[in-house]
Amino acid sequence: MPQIAAITLRINGRAQRLEVDTRTSLLDALREHLQLSGTKKGCDHGQCGACTVLVNGRRINSCLTLAVMHEDDEVTTIEGLGEPGDLHPMQAAFVECDGFQCGYCTPGQICSAVGMLAEVEDGWPSHVTADVSATEIAATGEEIRERMSGNICRCAAYPNIVAAIRLVAEGDRR
Repeated sequence: MPQIAAITLRINGRAQRLEVDTRTSLLDALREHLQLSGTKKGCDHGQCGACTVLVNGRRINSCLTLAVMHEDDEVTTIEGLGEPGDLHPMQAAFVECDGFQCGYCTPGQICSAVGMLAEVEDGWPSHVTADVSATEIAATGEEIRERMSGNICRCAAYPNIVAAIRLVAEGDRR
């Protein structure tokens, strides 16, 4: 017998009250219960990054976490980053640099890029960071590629994705 839980999630700045099976992933809560279709279901195993959202400013794979775990957390999806006429700087950079082709992975790529630049700004080292004790880390192409490696683009728009992220990182357009 499924367990149903009444939860309140803060999605894109708005409280959303839901009744969900306790086994419902955050991804399924967003897509099936709240009709926020921007976050994509790719592999459903945390391997492609299409489902990446921001939870309290940090990027996560929403297919790997349960919705009930995020009561009182601030969840930001691609719909919450910007809107037509008022794009988030990362969305604008993806458009400017043509950082997408089919567009399926783009919402996850953009959310991941926003979270990734916050990690860089906070001084979190990556596998390729030369000095892991450094408090300032440059968003080099190598750093960006390593940090974005969990987000797959089947169309191989990687050079343009990296260019878009660098544009935001170098211009401090966050």
